Amino acid sequence: MADRSAPSCHLRLEWVYGYRGHQCRNNLYYTAAKEIVYFVAGVGVVYSPREHRQKFYLGHQDDIISLALHPDRVLVATGQVGKEPYICVWDSYTVQTVSVLKDVHTHGIACLAFDLDGQRLVSVGLDSKNTVCVWDWRKGKLLSMAPGHTDRIFDISWDLYQPNKLVSCGVKHIKFWSLCGNSLTPKRGVFGKTGDLQTILCLACARDEVTYSGALNGDIYVWKGINLVRTIQGAHAAGIFSMNACEEGFATGGRDGCVRLWDLNFKPITVIDLRETDQGYKGLSVRSVCWRGDHILVGTQDSEIFEIVVHERNKPFLIMQGHCEGELWALAVHPTKPLAMTGSDDRSVRIWSLIDHALIARCNMEEPIRCAAVSTDGIHLALGMKDGSFTVLRVRDMTEVVHIKDRKEAIHELKYSPDGNFLAVGSNDSSVDIYGVVQRYKKVGECIGSLSFITHMDWSSDSKYLQTNDGNGKRLFYRMPSGKEVTNKEELKGIQWASWTCVSGVEVNGIWPKYSDINDINSVDANFIGQVMVTADDYGIVKLFRYPCLRKGAKFKKYLGHSAHVTNVRWSHDHQWVVSIGGADHSVFQWKFVPDRKLKDSLHIAPQESLVDSNSDESDSDQSDVPELDSEIEQETQITYRRQVYKEDLPQLKEQCKEKRKSAASKRRERAPGNSIRLHFVHGYRGYDCRSNLFYTQTGEIVYHVAAVGVVYNRQQNTQRFYLGHDDDILCLAIHPLKDYVATGQVGRDSSIHIWDTETIKPLSVLKGYHQYGVCAVDFSADGKRLASVGIDDNHTIVLWDWKKGEKLSAVRGSKDKIFVVKINPFMPDKLITVGIKHMKFWRRAGGGLIGRKGCIGALGRTDTMMCAVYGWTEEMAFSGTSTGDVCIWRDVFLIKTVKAHDGPVFSMHALEKGFVTGGKDGVVALWDDTFERCLKTYAIKRAALAPGSKGLLLEDNPSIRAISLGHGHILVGTKNGEILEVDKSGPITLLVQGHMEGEVWGLATHPHLPICATVSDDKTLRIWDLSPSHCMLAVRKLKKGGRCCCFSPDGKALAVGLNDGSFLIVNADTLEDLVSFQHRKDVISEIRFSPGAGKYLAVASCDNFVDIYNVMSSKRVGICKGASSYITHMDWDVRGKLLQVNTGAKEQLFFEAPRGKKQTIPSLEVEKIGWASWTSVLGSCCEGIWPIIGEVTDVTASCLTSDSKVLATGDDFGFVKLFRYPARGKFGKFKRYVAHSTHVTNVRWTYDDSLLITVGGADTSLMLWTYEMEGHRDSRQCDSEESDLDSEEDGGYDSDVTRENEINYTIKALSTNIRPMFGIKPHLQQKEPTLDERQGVVR
Repeated sequence: MADRSAPSCHLRLEWVYGYRGHQCRNNLYYTAAKEIVYFVAGVGVVYSPREHRQKFYLGHQDDIISLALHPDRVLVATGQVGKEPYICVWDSYTVQTVSVLKDVHTHGIACLAFDLDGQRLVSVGLDSKNTVCVWDWRKGKLLSMAPGHTDRIFDISWDLYQPNKLVSCGVKHIKFWSLCGNSLTPKRGVFGKTGDLQTILCLACARDEVTYSGALNGDIYVWKGINLVRTIQGAHAAGIFSMNACEEGFATGGRDGCVRLWDLNFKPITVIDLRETDQGYKGLSVRSVCWRGDHILVGTQDSEIFEIVVHERNKPFLIMQGHCEGELWALAVHPTKPLAMTGSDDRSVRIWSLIDHALIARCNMEEPIRCAAVSTDGIHLALGMKDGSFTVLRVRDMTEVVHIKDRKEAIHELKYSPDGNFLAVGSNDSSVDIYGVVQRYKKVGECIGSLSFITHMDWSSDSKYLQTNDGNGKRLFYRMPSGKEVTNKEELKGIQWASWTCVSGVEVNGIWPKYSDINDINSVDANFIGQVMVTADDYGIVKLFRYPCLRKGAKFKKYLGHSAHVTNVRWSHDHQWVVSIGGADHSVFQWKFVPDRKLKDSLHIAPQESLVDSNSDESDSDQSDVPELDSEIEQETQITYRRQVYKEDLPQLKEQCKEKRKSAASKRRERAPGNSIRLHFVHGYRGYDCRSNLFYTQTGEIVYHVAAVGVVYNRQQNTQRFYLGHDDDILCLAIHPLKDYVATGQVGRDSSIHIWDTETIKPLSVLKGYHQYGVCAVDFSADGKRLASVGIDDNHTIVLWDWKKGEKLSAVRGSKDKIFVVKINPFMPDKLITVGIKHMKFWRRAGGGLIGRKGCIGALGRTDTMMCAVYGWTEEMAFSGTSTGDVCIWRDVFLIKTVKAHDGPVFSMHALEKGFVTGGKDGVVALWDDTFERCLKTYAIKRAALAPGSKGLLLEDNPSIRAISLGHGHILVGTKNGEILEVDKSGPITLLVQGHMEGEVWGLATHPHLPICATVSDDKTLRIWDLSPSHCMLAVRKLKKGGRCCCFSPDGKALAVGLNDGSFLIVNADTLEDLVSFQHRKDVISEIRFSPGAGKYLAVASCDNFVDIYNVMSSKRVGICKGASSYITHMDWDVRGKLLQVNTGAKEQLFFEAPRGKKQTIPSLEVEKIGWASWTSVLGSCCEGIWPIIGEVTDVTASCLTSDSKVLATGDDFGFVKLFRYPARGKFGKFKRYVAHSTHVTNVRWTYDDSLLITVGGADTSLMLWTYEMEGHRDSRQCDSEESDLDSEEDGGYDSDVTRENEINYTIKALSTNIRPMFGIKPHLQQKEPTLDERQGVVR
């Protein structure tokens, strides 16, 4: 059974034994419901003494160390330790998260306190500055922060009688804070002569600026204002750890084990000495007190909680016990009764009743205990000690049977044989000793095969064999009782094991991650009957696997709660419970085992919601239990959006090249050209890896994106307007509910989201600072005020914004795998859904965090990969489209049913007033009723249905549909192939926009005397485009291979195309039918050129470092140009057709004579005198200036000269199109630069009359048309051009004063000058001019 899926049963936390008393204080309170709230390990516990029941808050993922109770006594705030610790505010009644406060503290959160009305929360960090933060906790917003003190702070409290005042105390200090606006200012308490300066451990505020505080020596210090006015000496005999104020007065608890009650003026009422009571013991130390009415709660250093009724104060009730400080390793379960035995470094052994949830026996030993075992008859309990000895006790009365010490190092594992005759004892001396139980534990054998310490052992059912694991991960077998090692494989084959607790062996291969060699799994226990096993590891996680579990990287269910390592885990004798113990948190967790058949009944119980999902997110990405990913989705998940260099890096790179600059600045440089270009039309739509990125605007125009351009297309006039605020690939687009604004997110190191107006094309807000690498999904809320976005960083971070203010409201890690869509609930803007690879999650906002719950699939199947999602007609209905063609219908977080909608993935969905529309890979658009019961109509996207007014040709029938939107009586469809189509409700389809499909576009040629151009791309198509105002694709031909270059013959009748397999074709330029084809090369044909004039010769350059010259008429190869040391990049003929100029990847500029291909050497001065038929070269003295300062990092990929030889256009790897004056002599020429392409601009060409510049972008698949504007024809448009890299050094340099001013370094000299008196009105008091929005009174 090599099933790698997770088991279908699960565990539910039922009880936690223990209380965190060590290193914490003031962490135990009564709630309004008279329940008791405290924490242990990483779990917040709410205990009801009346019902003897516990509820758990599981929102933390590491040790909780601080707790505060809200004044309403229902809400609780807890703070944890960790690298990025956070604070959770949660409801003690429902144990659900209300708010998460994060991203500010580091190391941990030492103390917390709510203010009087509970609106604000103060927290103190464990960082070196002990930072103090004040939060508006409901919004998750930081109001103020300040460094707290150089040393530890132990307590902080709001002054409940003066607003905006706080007091904090700690190592040798007390500070009185005032909060004014957003600034926190402290004043140190003055000890004066009244008392010694010493560490203050706790405090409480009273009226009239009086503060009471408990000191390390047991005195109480009384402060008035910031001055110490009196001390109450000897209040306790040692440090006072806790002070609690209530209506009747104050309670204090100290290290001396006493609790004292004081009245409101701090006059003593009574003292309770817990050491003297029945349950007391020497060394009892009080860490926490809470006084409410006639009840007092006391928490001790040794993990006990007492409840004292004031009028019977000498009879405290012990309501919770746990192990004291020290590691907890020993765990055994009774063979016939529901009992668990634990032993710890605190030297105590304890027996717990799993039914009564109570400690029923305790016994203290001489040594720290490391392991335990109960004999098969349940009479003896054996304990292995840290000093190498072991002791056997009678379970009945905990009296000693024997104490034996045969070893020097710790005993880590011991086990009784199933027949009860032997006890095997494994020690860190690498040996196992066998003792005879009946012979009063006489040693009868020894196993010495291991070279490392013994970690785990199991007996065979017949008690004849023992298997061991050691620290080297070796698994060995011994014959019993002699201890002889068994190596014969045959003998081992039939052994049945009585138990399985070993971590290595075929049966448990699957518990290890696929590529891990580490021994971080501490314990395993198999439940043979249920075919499941449970493991405990160093990360505080308890996992449930199937048993046996043969293949590495198996799936599991995981459960958090323990903070650090879980040292041991065991099933109870009847497999009803699992008991796990934590090393450093020394707590005992009891989990209820819920078998699969019970799961169906418990579905109506809402799943425990937590910040960390309890299912196995991280199990393993292996998709053994998931149907194969659709090829298209597979392809898409492989795309990387990382760049070697981002545009944001340019300023730094230029900085590094300063030296080069200085040398260049001395030489006189060419001015930038006077003429300019303006983006005029873009062919292309980003469909291959984006979805739902196509909408109608308010005015009926169409908005979408391609490359780095947001496009607003007017379909009546066939014109486009552009938003050019982005500087790299746009990956997502969402439209505001009023259909007038859109949000677009881009790729970038610190990527940004722009919200802009589709009418004015002006940006309204730019959001950045939270997404690394890029933004892959955005969505507006129904009121248009909020925006949700998802990043493409490793955690796919989800951020919720108030976009107008530019403020981040909440953020959370989304998923390890890709997320495709985020949608905000239209009825409740605090809720959202995300869908992605094997991912469907429902989120709700909690302060600065978001709490996610996985969609509950129940018995209906497994989580599929979801490609799209929408909300339905009520707030709890949601619909998602899967990669297998189903639509899933969700109510709240539960899947209610699935409907088959398409063949292949459902890529897009759109909700209408009454119904839905979906689109899939099958190229079908389907209209549905509002419950997905009936499909009302389908439209297949077919060539036959194309209407006459189409702006191009459909490449194939049924293209994969990536975006759908409705409006203005039409359905708008975007396809994977880069087409935008408008489907009329009655059936005809109009093609509006079209570009190349996925794959890089390199080949570009303009016609010698008509306004048309040809492109060829890696998508295996050759296309002809009309550049006149009709802007459409005239012809397309599919090729057997992708191509990288093309060229028209001088008469425009033939078109040569170079392909990626080394072959090339010459086709008829009108019909695109083959005239001839050749293949002499193996590598990509990189450039192809007809000789000028009659076009007698064709030069074909390849990445094999050769240029072949063919005679077009005779179709024969007549010459080969050899001598290039790298692949050929560019090629130009001279006017006579006798000379070829060639550029190579090694930056060589070579010349060859045609047609034979003999290499020529021509001095650079002569090169310029030669009349070239075209100039597309990037090397040589006349274009030295086009190389940027950071030429090492980026390449200039293409250039093209106007026919009047005045302006050289270039394209480079950064996506910049630049114009230079020609010739561009001297380094670093000045230029005008334009951003619209995203990464590489692979080719640029002027049209025959220089009226347009045509550019193609490699990976962004777009073809852009720029109009060429002469000097003087400049209307001020945004984003026209940025001037060159070296703006400042204008010719003629600076005036000397200006130079000096430019070089002044402004450092503040500790404000040595006196500050002038100021006059006038401060800005915030001036009469403010109403903003545009206020004047119009518009509410958007």
